[in-house]
Amino acid sequence: MINQTLTQSDLYFDVLVIGSGAAGLSMALRLPATVQIAMLAKGTMDEGNTLYAQGGISAVLDATDSVDNHVQDTLIAGAGLCDSEVVRLIVQQGPANIHWLLEQGVQFTKAEVEDGAANAFGYHLTREGGHSRRRVVHAADATGRAIETTLLDMVKTRPNIQLFPEHIAVDLITARHLGAKESKCYGAYVLDKNNSKVVTWSAQFTVLASGGASKVYLYTTNPDVATGDGIAMAWRAGCRVANMEFMQFHPTCLYHPHAKNFLITEAVRGEGGILLLPDGQRFMPRFDPRAELAPRDIVARAIDHEMKRLGAECVYLDISHRPSDFIREHFPTVHSKCLEFGIDITQQPIPVVPAAHYTCGGVVTDYSARTDLDNLYAIGEVAYTGLHGANRMASNSLLECLVMATRAAGDVEGCLSKQLDMPAIPDWDESRVTDSDEEIVVAHNWDELRRLMWDYVGIVRSNKRLARAQRRIDILRREIIEYYGNFRVTSDLLELRNLVEVADLIVTSALRRRESRGLHYTLDFPNLDRHQQRLTELIPDTYIPKL
Repeated sequence: MINQTLTQSDLYFDVLVIGSGAAGLSMALRLPATVQIAMLAKGTMDEGNTLYAQGGISAVLDATDSVDNHVQDTLIAGAGLCDSEVVRLIVQQGPANIHWLLEQGVQFTKAEVEDGAANAFGYHLTREGGHSRRRVVHAADATGRAIETTLLDMVKTRPNIQLFPEHIAVDLITARHLGAKESKCYGAYVLDKNNSKVVTWSAQFTVLASGGASKVYLYTTNPDVATGDGIAMAWRAGCRVANMEFMQFHPTCLYHPHAKNFLITEAVRGEGGILLLPDGQRFMPRFDPRAELAPRDIVARAIDHEMKRLGAECVYLDISHRPSDFIREHFPTVHSKCLEFGIDITQQPIPVVPAAHYTCGGVVTDYSARTDLDNLYAIGEVAYTGLHGANRMASNSLLECLVMATRAAGDVEGCLSKQLDMPAIPDWDESRVTDSDEEIVVAHNWDELRRLMWDYVGIVRSNKRLARAQRRIDILRREIIEYYGNFRVTSDLLELRNLVEVADLIVTSALRRRESRGLHYTLDFPNLDRHQQRLTELIPDTYIPKL
């Protein structure tokens, strides 16, 4: 059920889930019906990256494939930084989670003999960049929408799960708020956007399922809510973060002045789409023997190189050589969206450019999604599990969401019998702040931050660019912290505060990696360095190691 307002006495739950995408929804559904759960969303309950995921979910579902093949492909894509044990754990649990989605009612695209992708599983399996086999199950080209809407409908039938749209978390409540030194989380302070009040939400267990941080860049495939809130909150609360320099740029975002954040699914290349220069020349074979099926970092960097070399505004992705019926059946969302802008993909190529797409780093977790704070979990894009390493392989992200949500739910269920003593938590203090009379400060800093990240910390980097970015971020961070300390919080201010924190983490991580690996490419150190084959772990000053 959806509940917009609560009294103070109602604001205690067994589990508080911050975020309502595939990770948060599946975890809530996996918990027993006796567990009282609150789920927060910054906007509507379905708005987030999951809703817009076009591609699919990778899993070993065909007799010609194997767990070892999937593991090996993932390790290669991750450029030596994946945790091999985590990779195997997640890959092994993939098929069971796909069957669970089918049981929930997700309607995946079924296989047909004539399309060359028929298999004993019975559903169409496509192939995307980095995969050596067809192993991506999908719902046409709107897999995320099918998963999000189906799971959200299931959640709405559960009386133990209460949904709270238009609520944005401000900060996690930790033992330090109570003057103690333990590394524990007791919930979060939350801004109710319906009445602009910050309220104390306490819970035995808090789950960050808040997504990634690609909105830190000027151009992104992500919706507006992807502002790195969970990563920033966890960092401020004393959690480690890792591998923040590895921000994935999707190679093919639709290039059109009136198209906002619309990506062209990787499956278009998986089904034979080829990348062309403005003069019609194919160029990917010059950069990698896998051509259009190379991992995303290689494809995005190749496109970036050719655009800069030619001074071109975009390149083109052409699938028009496939039968028209095949294109309309397999890519109905892409086909209809492009038609809105006068582009018929059955007859002509699609203009595309790279855009920020996925955060491969995040809050450090263990194999059960536990963070450095007791009773705090992180699942989905907000977390660093070790699956992705230096580059995410296509369609491994939804797989990670499902598997780690299942593991987190199992861990929480096992701990619920141990009742947590909830201390008295102080209410949010607004006694020394006023309403802002200069909202332009937020708007200006928001635009400047995202623009400098795009210009200096994008697909290709250098020490000089990173140093420039760091100097500007330091100034912006001080301005934003001062502003935050003097005025009542708003949704825009909270997102800006989180974005500048994430930007600082990205730049700091990038400066520490003095090599080029995976998604991090720097002109000063263009080669791999085997001595740097480790994650970039950042430890906050407030970090308290667990005994």
